Amino acid sequence: MKHSQNSEKELLFEYLLRLGDNALIMGHRLSEWCGHGPILEQDIALTNIALDLVGQSRSWLTYAGEVEGKGRSEDDLAYLRDAWDFRNVLLVEQQNGDWAVTIVRQFLFDVFNYYLHKELLYSKDKQIAAIAEKSLKEITYHLRYSSEWMIRLGDGTEVSRQKMQDALQLLWTYHGELLKADDVDATLARLGIGADLSKIKPHYDKKVEEILAAATLSKPAEEWMQKGGKQGQHSEHLGYILTELQFLQRAYPNATW
Repeated sequence: MKHSQNSEKELLFEYLLRLGDNALIMGHRLSEWCGHGPILEQDIALTNIALDLVGQSRSWLTYAGEVEGKGRSEDDLAYLRDAWDFRNVLLVEQQNGDWAVTIVRQFLFDVFNYYLHKELLYSKDKQIAAIAEKSLKEITYHLRYSSEWMIRLGDGTEVSRQKMQDALQLLWTYHGELLKADDVDATLARLGIGADLSKIKPHYDKKVEEILAAATLSKPAEEWMQKGGKQGQHSEHLGYILTELQFLQRAYPNATW
């Protein structure tokens, strides 16, 4: 019985890292647009979404530290882990590229994040349900924002449509990892703690197809999907992200303001 409890605790810790790392790395990627957006309004909009995601990450990583029980704080988990200890999906660490790439990446993630948090509202873990409820209002806006840009650019000029189609083709092989359950996902879903990804997938597919149709974009035919991020196997991009994200803490350990 003790072994079972320990295993469940370890699985929950892994699951919380995934939620926190997805939000942290996506938030960091969007923060890179600060001061570089195509127009001031969208520069500010992306910065605000980045802040939302970093705030959500703080909640998930704080709870992860509590579950782990080793005294690690949200800052310890964000700044003092190496790349192979991060559990974010590969999609969120992909480079910003141009505006089309950023929007497509955000949209593919936002659809998943929205339906994921809707499921997590019913988690038997009250802390997970509470964080999901708090985050869902922000995530609902994120999805509306990225969906509107998908349609605006896809159904815009020939140039904007081609850029969006190219971005969709570039990133399509990364979306499958969001919906592919492994032992951690399956076990916590069975326990009523985590989300059942098989329930999310039909909603995800329907929403993506709906927006692509409105945007006059074609769904890529590629069926092979990238994977590994949730198990700590990352692209080279994450190393560069962490070099920037963790620099101050690494250069000046335990520094305080």
